[in-house]
Amino acid sequence: MPEDLFALKGRVLVVLGGATGIGQAIALAYARAGAQVVVSSRRQQAVEDTAGRLRELGSETLALTSDVQDSGSLERLRGAVMEKFGKIDGLVVSSGINVKAPSLEMPEADYLSIIDTNLNGVFRACQIFGRQMAAQRSGAIVNIASIAGIRGVLEMAAYNASKAGVISLTESLGREWAPLGVRVNGIAPGPFRTELSSKILAIPGRYEHLMRHMAIQRLGELDELTGAAIYLASDASSFVTGQTLVVDGGLLLNNI
Repeated sequence: MPEDLFALKGRVLVVLGGATGIGQAIALAYARAGAQVVVSSRRQQAVEDTAGRLRELGSETLALTSDVQDSGSLERLRGAVMEKFGKIDGLVVSSGINVKAPSLEMPEADYLSIIDTNLNGVFRACQIFGRQMAAQRSGAIVNIASIAGIRGVLEMAAYNASKAGVISLTESLGREWAPLGVRVNGIAPGPFRTELSSKILAIPGRYEHLMRHMAIQRLGELDELTGAAIYLASDASSFVTGQTLVVDGGLLLNNI
């Protein structure tokens, strides 16, 4: 196996939702692997802070906000990346929101907002950046799903449905765009230490319940997710498309 199979040196990678949490961890790992990384999210200060960390790692970058609910902002981001770098080799879509509530009581507005961000937003981003990759006849997209899209979590119906949709969308685009030179894959994380998961695990008894079913008896650390993201963005996965890689510490091995 060539030593540089997992190398990302010289590649231009965009990470949406890349200023915090899983997206930020992936962006920093990409920079350490030699890529030029552009992160974007809705919060300007968070984007600028992460861009500063990327520059410290030697990555050229931009500090631009965008919103996956706004196609125009994604188009502007794509244009800015192309103007600076002249190509886009990869995209990670890590944007996501959640509201935990009993489904009989959830306001429709909350349900629609979650679906529009977590699922429709992934499609918008894939389509806009995928067009550029198709024109180049090369590119790799990584969509961040969740094991909640495989086995639903209590009182998270909208989130579960959105992530199941991301897994299906990833499979569909992976099949459709492969002849265009564009690979589309996903990652379904289990319980990692993030701001989003901490709110769920703060529910009395939830952490203890989770640990009773974890094959690896602990939460995942974000650095343990980045290897999968590097694999799917690199030549190491050049024959892989339409797949969602589960990284969950063995949680789905048990019937919870």
